[in-house]
Amino acid sequence: MKVAIYERFKGPIEVRTVPDPRPSADGVVVRVQANGVCRSDWHGWMGHDSDVVPPHVPGHEMAGVVAEVGASVRRWRAGDRVTVPFVAGCGHCPQCRAGHHQVCDHQFQIGFTGWGSFAEYVAVDYADTNLVRIPDPIDFIAAASLGCRFTTAFRAVVDQARVAAGEWLVVHGCGGVGLSAIMIANAIGANVIGVDLRAEALREAERDGAASTIDAARVADVPAAVAELTAGGAHASIDAFGHPSTCRNSVLCLRTHGRHVQVGLFATEQRECPVPMARVLAKELEIYGSHGIAAHRFPALFSMIRAGKLTPGELVQQVVTLEDGARILTDMDRAPPTGIAVIAFGS
Repeated sequence: MKVAIYERFKGPIEVRTVPDPRPSADGVVVRVQANGVCRSDWHGWMGHDSDVVPPHVPGHEMAGVVAEVGASVRRWRAGDRVTVPFVAGCGHCPQCRAGHHQVCDHQFQIGFTGWGSFAEYVAVDYADTNLVRIPDPIDFIAAASLGCRFTTAFRAVVDQARVAAGEWLVVHGCGGVGLSAIMIANAIGANVIGVDLRAEALREAERDGAASTIDAARVADVPAAVAELTAGGAHASIDAFGHPSTCRNSVLCLRTHGRHVQVGLFATEQRECPVPMARVLAKELEIYGSHGIAAHRFPALFSMIRAGKLTPGELVQQVVTLEDGARILTDMDRAPPTGIAVIAFGS
């Protein structure tokens, strides 16, 4: 099979031919039809994720067809159209038994703990617990666009931030996760403010339903601007980028009893960033992390898509080859794409 692979962190990503994978007893092999290009993979390539060990194949926003099934798999067969959360739960640990597969004690992460889906085929462990059937109306490109970004945003907005109609939500960073969060919150009926340094990203945020935007390249005090727009601060705020400044602004822009959700990953040297805990204490703020989504939550997302409330395929702005996907990944910090780029493998 063809894969995009790197031999060292920050090194070139080359397209090569390697042996096809075989399924584990509880896993499957999926023939990849489409795969998103995500900033999380850039963090892995940079060496920010301790689970990644070169030589490595990135990729975790996968949609495809089951090609081969392990001996103990019961729910899936060859030909099934599937996707999978980027965190796969074992199904047996205390977290999984409580329904929190996204923080499984023994998790398998495609593209991080194992080789990923910048490849024609990918092995997926814990298949009966984690595979998600793609409804027929949703094509592979749209399914890949759900990836970790749309599904991660869904959990962050709906389950962690608990955003309600009429509330103010601020989204810091209008890349793939941020734009997904804006679209989801708008569908719920929230008032959304998008914050970014890039004019193009802010225009896209408005197209996706942001009621207002703030250009952080021009506005020196983002929390003050939010307070003015919302008459006192946001009910909820999401850092979808992952930087000390966006994390701090996200906390500081909240009103009393507001909720901050950290979604964006930090670079290694920034992970211990300071948080304004005096404000957290004084205003009784809530702080949450949000790490992916469990497979059993996909039906709620699919129901909103079928009802026409969400159109994630609209965020796809580029459909590219495997070679171009590798180039976009390595350039992501210098030239982050607006919206979502998806690699198409064809039939």
